[in-house]
Amino acid sequence: MARKIITAIDVGTSKITTVITTVDENQQSPTVIGVCSHPSKGIKKGVVVNIEEATNAISESVTAAERMAGVTVSDVFVSINGEQVTSLNNKGVVAVSDSEISVEDTYRAIENARTLSLPDTLNPIHIIPREFVVDNQGGIKYPIGMTGSRLEVETHIITAPNSYWRNIKKCVEQLALHVYDVVFVSWASSLAVLTDTEKELGVSLIDIGAGTSSVSIFEEGAIVYSGCIPLGGANITSDLAIGLQVSLEEAEKIKVNMSKIMNNGASIGVSSDDRTPALLRKVDEKVETKKDDSKKDDLVDISFLGVKSQKEISKSFLMQIVQARMEEIFELIKETVKKSGYNIAMPAGVVLTGGSALVTDATKVGQSTFKVPCRMGYPTGLSGMVEEISDPSYSAVQGLIKHALEDDVDTGSSTSDAGFSFGNVFKKIVTWFKSLLP
Repeated sequence: MARKIITAIDVGTSKITTVITTVDENQQSPTVIGVCSHPSKGIKKGVVVNIEEATNAISESVTAAERMAGVTVSDVFVSINGEQVTSLNNKGVVAVSDSEISVEDTYRAIENARTLSLPDTLNPIHIIPREFVVDNQGGIKYPIGMTGSRLEVETHIITAPNSYWRNIKKCVEQLALHVYDVVFVSWASSLAVLTDTEKELGVSLIDIGAGTSSVSIFEEGAIVYSGCIPLGGANITSDLAIGLQVSLEEAEKIKVNMSKIMNNGASIGVSSDDRTPALLRKVDEKVETKKDDSKKDDLVDISFLGVKSQKEISKSFLMQIVQARMEEIFELIKETVKKSGYNIAMPAGVVLTGGSALVTDATKVGQSTFKVPCRMGYPTGLSGMVEEISDPSYSAVQGLIKHALEDDVDTGSSTSDAGFSFGNVFKKIVTWFKSLLP
């Protein structure tokens, strides 16, 4: 039985994750056989800023994943992100060559939609068909075989600066790997966390990473908007470092362990061991007023995290800092989407994913800001060793695997520069249509 190996590399600001999967014939889902998440270097706000450091970090991640999987990979799918990743919707129109619409006709229509004026510095990284119109009849998802004389296609085009994907490609190719395709982070995450029902009703996905927050909006089953803002979890860490007067490393520990601090902090804070701050002992001994009780419950001992610059912090002050930054991120996203003519508040609500979406009460802040239901998006669809990559911080890398699976690629061969020259557009169209069939 033929076995296909699919490898994905999520190049993030805080970590670089490599996942290696295998897919056998007639297999329902890819099986994870190798995974490694390595601290990122040379990447800032989703963009390569140091080729050598980024290459070394990617190498460490890929090598460790290969060692775990017991295979050597050659072709990879890589994520792309950054503030200047933008999108637009464009229409392509062609005359049908025969009375019956063929795959070639749909290909020509999509190619026609791609012929738009873009600055020389920008490159389309995704051309996603949204719907087809046959002789003014819209809402068609699968036009092949239908009768008509005029075929239109509505497409969603995601663009990125040439420097973005060229630098990522260079880092990967220096490791003797072939970049089969680059995939926008929130588009990849949407493949792993959103349901078909949500997409049909209308839903917004926000992937909050360390350096950026990426957005994708779906309406009537198709993507209509993609974008990115240069704010993320690193800004929360910086705010905590300033507000709590701790180092960045300690602030990151506090952010990552917020749930432990909020849920178990009181019992830790009033423990009787030598690490208990004098202030907490004093409050515990003199419980005289409700004000003192409230103050005692609010202060929490954080020495269990290894934080040395502060022994106790205020839980309410901690939440104020985090929520203020989360509100700023959400408000900026809402404003950015509004300027593009869309509304972030969709009927099916907002789905948060990404590592920084895990901060305490992120969904509550989102629901308060967007005034629609807000849930946490967990990736699904893979099998095997998925325990390590089951939380929202791995949505993008799981989505990369699903994107590769939909492409039905032959990852055993390194052909042309397919992901960038659109030489594989025709094959993608065919497999995309196949995925629509029941």
